[in-house]
Parts: sequence; structure tokens; C-alpha cells
Amino acid sequence: MSTITDIGTLIVRTPETCGGRPRIPPTRVSVQNIAIDQEAGMSPEEIAAQRMHLTLAQIYAALTYYYSNKEEIDADIAAYYAECEHLEAESIAGKSSEQNWLVFG
Repeated sequence: MSTITDIGTLIVRTPETCGGRPRIPPTRVSVQNIAIDQEAGMSPEEIAAQRMHLTLAQIYAALTYYYSNKEEIDADIAAYYAECEHLEAESIAGKSSEQNWLVFG
């Protein structure tokens, strides 16, 4: 006899893990991560092959959660990319300032 999985247990949100973002328990893989993988062109099977500790059911649960809450997750993804761009710009500006100090200091 096979074990029945309550699909409500496949995605959780806990304030102390991943900043409260929805994730696949017991991992730290967020729904956002799975959505980004899919947007990069990966199929659910390819995502599962790359993240071997996840089952295909977990990947599909994350994608179902994503499409059920697409506006919220897309906003989180946009904020993530904006923060990456901000940090990259700061890093480049810092290196530029450091180089100027070395040349003119």
C-alpha cells in the first residue's frame, strides 16, 4: 500500500527560514527558486534532475503554488533582481573609488 501525501504539506512558510518565503520543506529551496529555474527554460524534470534531493511532486507543488500566487512571487523575484543590481552597482562603484584612491591617493 502506498503512502498518501497531503499536498498541503508540500509548501510551507516559516518566518525564521528563507525570510518567510514559501519553500519546500524540509529544504531551503523556495518557490521563487523553482519559478526562476522554470523561467530560465528548465522543465520540471530538469529541475528535479538538477536538485536531486527534491521529488517531481515537490517541484510540481512549487510550480502550482507559484501559478496560484504569481503576482506575489513575481514581485519577490523582481525585488530580488533589483537588489542584485543594486549590490553589483555598489560593488563596481566601490572598486572604482578604490582604484581612484590608489591612483590619486
